[in-house]
Amino acid sequence: MKGQKKAATPAEYLAQLEEPRKSEVAALDGLIRKTAPRLEPFIQMGILAYGRCRYKYPNGREIDWFRIGVSSNVSYISLYVSPGADGSLAAERYKADLGKANCGKGCVRFKRLNDLDSTALKNLIRVCARPPAKK
Repeated sequence: MKGQKKAATPAEYLAQLEEPRKSEVAALDGLIRKTAPRLEPFIQMGILAYGRCRYKYPNGREIDWFRIGVSSNVSYISLYVSPGADGSLAAERYKADLGKANCGKGCVRFKRLNDLDSTALKNLIRVCARPPAKK
């Protein structure tokens, strides 16, 4: 993953960023914490992460992961999102509503937070914050 920092805490991660990116990522961090307050913030693989979870690949392999992740890259900010509680690919589902963003299956890339529709972004965060349904 690009945007990895040598940080032990979310505060250390933010402190390593330079303006104007620092303000953008800090605002996104605040939005995630306010919208999904039950997701514990931490550092995973050098990026900001929220909500520890266990991810199971289709082949059965499992890893410790996160519900939502944020990474500051050279040209953009990446918002990594887990599948919704129903297993749907949330980034793809909100792609049309988010605004000026490049979306993949589990990633939303954008330059500035105000490029995104705030209502759609909050809905995406809420969907990804819910734990997956028990099978």
